[in-house]
Amino acid sequence: MSAKNQIDYDDLQDMVASSDTGGRDPSGFPKKLIIGVAILWSLFQLYYASPVPFWLQEGLRSMGLGGINVVLDDTKARSVHLAFALFLAYLSYPAFKNSPKRHIPLIDWIFATVGAFLAAYYLFFYESLIGRFGAPNTQDIIVGCIGILLLLEATRRSLGLPLVIIAIVFLLYNYFGQFLPSDWLISHRTGSLSHIINQQWITTEGVFGVALGVSTKYVFLFVLFGALLDKAGAGNYFIKSAFAYLGHLRGGPAKAAVVASGLTGLISGSSIANVVTTGTFTIPMMKRVGFSPEKAGAVEVASSVNGQIMPPVMGAAAFLMIEYVNMPYSQLITHAFLPALISYIALVYIVHLEACKLNLQGLPRTDVAKPWVVSLLRALGTFIAICLLYFVVEYGLGWIKALTPDFAFAIILAAIAIVYIALLARVAKFPDLEVDDPHAPVVVLPSVRPTVNAGLHFLLPVVILIWCLMVEQMSPGLSAFWGTLTLIVILVTQRPLLAFFRKQHQYKAEFLKGWKDLVEGLETGARNMIGIGIATATAGIIVGVVALTGFGVQLSSIIETLSMGNILLMLILVAGFSLILGMGLPTTANYIVVSSLMAVVIVEVGRQNGLIVPLIAVHLFVFYFGIMADVTPPVGLASFAAAAVSGGDPIKTGLTAFMYSLRTAILPFLFIFNTDLLLIDVGLWKGIMVFIVSTIGILVFTAGTMGYFFRRNRLWESVALIVLAFALFRPGFFMEYISPSEQHTAPTHLVEELQKAPVGEALTLKVSGINPYGSPIEFYTQLSVPEGSTGEERLQKLGLTLLTTEDKIEYDGEEINKIIIDNVELDSPAAKAGLNWDQVLLDVALPVKNALAKEWIFIPALLLIFGLAILQRRRINE
Repeated sequence: MSAKNQIDYDDLQDMVASSDTGGRDPSGFPKKLIIGVAILWSLFQLYYASPVPFWLQEGLRSMGLGGINVVLDDTKARSVHLAFALFLAYLSYPAFKNSPKRHIPLIDWIFATVGAFLAAYYLFFYESLIGRFGAPNTQDIIVGCIGILLLLEATRRSLGLPLVIIAIVFLLYNYFGQFLPSDWLISHRTGSLSHIINQQWITTEGVFGVALGVSTKYVFLFVLFGALLDKAGAGNYFIKSAFAYLGHLRGGPAKAAVVASGLTGLISGSSIANVVTTGTFTIPMMKRVGFSPEKAGAVEVASSVNGQIMPPVMGAAAFLMIEYVNMPYSQLITHAFLPALISYIALVYIVHLEACKLNLQGLPRTDVAKPWVVSLLRALGTFIAICLLYFVVEYGLGWIKALTPDFAFAIILAAIAIVYIALLARVAKFPDLEVDDPHAPVVVLPSVRPTVNAGLHFLLPVVILIWCLMVEQMSPGLSAFWGTLTLIVILVTQRPLLAFFRKQHQYKAEFLKGWKDLVEGLETGARNMIGIGIATATAGIIVGVVALTGFGVQLSSIIETLSMGNILLMLILVAGFSLILGMGLPTTANYIVVSSLMAVVIVEVGRQNGLIVPLIAVHLFVFYFGIMADVTPPVGLASFAAAAVSGGDPIKTGLTAFMYSLRTAILPFLFIFNTDLLLIDVGLWKGIMVFIVSTIGILVFTAGTMGYFFRRNRLWESVALIVLAFALFRPGFFMEYISPSEQHTAPTHLVEELQKAPVGEALTLKVSGINPYGSPIEFYTQLSVPEGSTGEERLQKLGLTLLTTEDKIEYDGEEINKIIIDNVELDSPAAKAGLNWDQVLLDVALPVKNALAKEWIFIPALLLIFGLAILQRRRINE
């Protein structure tokens, strides 16, 4: 690598270090202390996530020492987690750009020590805090005030000003909002200093709330898993495998960049780190085959940022969502998978279209090209083999657990060890993968067979992680623990075992290299977590203020007023706010902020205007637009990082990346209105149909927005492609005009219509009443029709008692008797749907029995797409 490129590379690593692990690099004792504390943090998190504390507790109890408690409760663990994060933040991040980076000033030592002590305050004063719960004394208030100030300063150093400013604004609003006139929309009456500190620092409703809890229980282990996987060599393996398979295609390096960045993004929580890690290799390769610096950087940005929406990790937001949405992890990633997958398919297609427009070619391949039929049959054979292996393993494990429950764990460990050794025996037959220099004058694509086989054992911990999550349905923390433990074993043993199989006899030297990799991985994982731990704690301030003041509902009223009740305009406003709120924030803090503020807006405004959306769709909507801030100028940090690699203009790179990301931006609007895209209440065969049709839809939309299908589009062709894509994504929009799916009836006919309705169908009610803040409100809600022989029986199973009054209301131009809700049973379906006493029924909607299925729209849409394709193919031959 040339001196100039070496300097550029060093600058890029400094950029990643200053944003992810801290820009300070002291020597001597301070350096050893930082490394030691970081490793200790990783070991603590492994201990906390593992079953070891419970085994130890059982052992102590059997020895009559049950009074010794070695199991930390969640709140104490959060305190320790934040204490580590604050201590390392002050030692690792300089206060200012011109602050010393080679030694640590005395003031930072003081801040680090005091910050760690205050974060662990709950740990030291547990009994007394429990005794005065809800009534903090002077000491608690002083500790809380100083703790919040030190947390905000650590946030400024590690994450910059955006999150600090947002948190300060909310704290000021929390205090001064009580002095606003009572008729102001955003006024509240809960702003005393005692209230604020109790909420933010003493209880688990603010700084030590759900967000920090998720960081402690789940996120750390996944970040550590990613760091160890990269140390083991999997990052280079993913990149090389992607290039071996795709580098020879049109625009091949860009397609390989998309796949490699997606694989890296699966396990990474940082868009910037994704860009720099894969971009230093992929961007020069893209430029080599003809992509401009801006387009090469934009492809890398779009693919790296999109890694944050791809399960299983989703930039650690997945673990926050399971807490906020109260949904099993396996179900969550099922819903999130399809939009992320088709978004990546579209990005590969974007690269293909750019290559077609510029007539670009791929890099020369070293393998002999095989007929596509052979490649297809091999891929199909591999898929069938994986399916068969899955069933063998699942039923085999079930048989082992049933036959030998006491020895099942040992047998499974032995089986995994055998598989690992067999994989390494295979890997040893191929040379190790070296890290290539993308700036070298000649680049030869790696051969597929030796490249793929050189890292097969890296797939084992990933498979174990996903198996534990999806099949065994363990908690994310425990799943990550077993995956990380597997990685630790691989890091320590892979080098000696490979030396054994290759008959190199350098076992001790190879073992020491593996041990060094493990220690560095433990350190890197902890240092990567500093910013995330600080971010989740600071974002907890915003969540605490929203909970204490009810600001989310007030914000809903503001956005409803601005949108004038128009649902699409409301969603556009929420998307814009999410984009602004997400600027400059890491993925986890980004999601916490936008979900705590914006998710309630969609739910409240939507149900007041007839849009009833599952909560998971709402949270995914705000999450998608929050992470778009990493792309969009002027604060798109990932775009600036990519421009630094490519040498292109940062603003142009960001704008191009935004255009490439349009297919990601359109998906949230679509799955809000068509939840089939999230595979909600969708069976296997319908799910396959949804995948095929939505993939065609996103490709057609991409062709329309890129202005190129089989050749350059005419304007009307682009418009037609976009409309047809819309028809594939939202067939119900057009079918409602042909065959409406709902029929409306007066509330007075509710009981008789309920008796006729099929069991399980959706019953939509429009009601008026008073919201929790005393203001009149109208909203829609849905109930599932229960079983019952009569309408009265079904109504009773819903938990509703209705009362017909003599008062009149107008319905569809006629006067009818007013129907009010006289009683709602506790914990009934009606109570869960938000119905309450004295609310008035305004409208009832039930599904039409013989309505045409919305999927019939697919047929004319696909035929028209096919016709457009034929027209363009004819133009090619003219």
